[in-house]
Amino acid sequence: GYTNYPDNVVHKFCKQAKESGVDIFRVFDSLNYVENLKLGIDAAGTAGGFVEGAMSYTGDVSDPTKGKYNLEYYLNLARELVDSGVHSIAIKDMAGLLTPKAASLLVGALRQEHPSVPIHVHTHDTAGAGVAAMIAAAQAGADVVDASIDGMSGLTAQPSLGAVVASLRGTEHDTGIDLSAIGPLNTYWENVRSLYAPFESGQLSGSSDVYQHEIPGGQYTNLLFQSKQLGLTDRWTDIKKKYAEANIILGDIPKVTPSSKVVGDLAQFMVAQDLDASKITEQADTLAFPESVVQYLRGEIGIPPGGFPEPLRSKVLAGRGLEPVEGRPGASLKPYDFDEARELLSKKYGEISDKDVLSHALYPDVYVGWKEFESIYGDVGMIPTDLFLNPMKEGDEVELQVKKDKTFLVKLVSVQNVQDDGTRIVTFQLNGELWKVPVTDHSAVESTGAGREKAGSKDGAVGTPMPGVIVAVKVKAGDKVKEGESVATLSAMKMETNIPATKSGVVSRVVVNVGDNVEGDDLLIEIE
Repeated sequence: GYTNYPDNVVHKFCKQAKESGVDIFRVFDSLNYVENLKLGIDAAGTAGGFVEGAMSYTGDVSDPTKGKYNLEYYLNLARELVDSGVHSIAIKDMAGLLTPKAASLLVGALRQEHPSVPIHVHTHDTAGAGVAAMIAAAQAGADVVDASIDGMSGLTAQPSLGAVVASLRGTEHDTGIDLSAIGPLNTYWENVRSLYAPFESGQLSGSSDVYQHEIPGGQYTNLLFQSKQLGLTDRWTDIKKKYAEANIILGDIPKVTPSSKVVGDLAQFMVAQDLDASKITEQADTLAFPESVVQYLRGEIGIPPGGFPEPLRSKVLAGRGLEPVEGRPGASLKPYDFDEARELLSKKYGEISDKDVLSHALYPDVYVGWKEFESIYGDVGMIPTDLFLNPMKEGDEVELQVKKDKTFLVKLVSVQNVQDDGTRIVTFQLNGELWKVPVTDHSAVESTGAGREKAGSKDGAVGTPMPGVIVAVKVKAGDKVKEGESVATLSAMKMETNIPATKSGVVSRVVVNVGDNVEGDDLLIEIE
């Protein structure tokens, strides 16, 4: 959820997860903040789970010039995890930074200090060294290494299972897995992956520059896609460089959800606004930073190793009139009222389950969006993946099994042109019976004439820092505002940015509404 939750929500989630069949709970914190880790360990343990305490890996333990993330840092963190009662230790290498040498050094030192504690190693294969690193980890004493079925492996995913199995065959670390048994499974998953071809990132090869920018595997392809949506495709190389720079600006932090989002948001913001580290610090009190960056600097996801960067933090908070969060963020949050939430959700959606209430507590916007989708389209779970992703063409006929004993034969007969109200009349046969249904065509875009007015450098004009969607307008004409006060919120690919007033005065004009799509420098508000 890219946020902290009240303690009772964390405990409730772990309890529900255990009841639903989760046995092993990998507990990690994006900043390796021990107080956050302890809460997760306690919640998972109280629920009866096997608790795996994870260290989010960054830097290079084999390179003494890489700064604070040396071998002793991870050994100290492992000691705190073991003292907190975890059942196993995990090395969570989100970006695939573990070289064979680093894996041998770190795993070997952990094994020597904790001979009876299981060690689990997780990595990504972004640079192409994942197989070698996992073999080195096994040889150094790791009990478990993560790998992926061949058809889903490599690049920013995990290293190839087949390659690990073949490389260890006939050694003291032989996995006992028959390579011939992997083949049919691989064929199945290759076919499944082909269904999702429209969502492939377009990445065609490994990228050893990950050792410089340290972008996590799970974020790399998302960031590439987001860059395309923000019109920054031709600046992908710049974004990777800015990611490394943003990381240093923010204090050189471990990067995994949600801290990785903070770094990624700042990197894209820097590229879009043509900013460098010196400008970030100089203008920290007035820049329209992404909301995630402000929340991080306030302390809303925890305290980073070595503390917050100064004077950046003080200037950002002072410019927005914010007080820092002291200590563990969740400790200061009010307990979530599940009974009240259940009552409100029941009134709105009818019968709901405990999982519904918990889902809403964790992801309120996603849950509401799902229920609204469901109210329009019903349960689409019975639609085959290929049909859901690739709509029928006129003349196509499919068989849909709605229940075990209920099947529909559906044939698309015709799709009429778009009408003035944005709908099309769709004609189809359902078990031979002809139906005509009006369907809204969301891809039909009305001509809006000339583009929006630009803010430019006009005195009192408030413009958009980048393309996106307006998700909040916080003022109206006639309101008094102070310079730096948030007047609107822009969302761009999960990145929310509060847009500040450019001067103190009275709002004379508001030219956008919630839901409007905007481009960079579009005028939003004028202040006199």
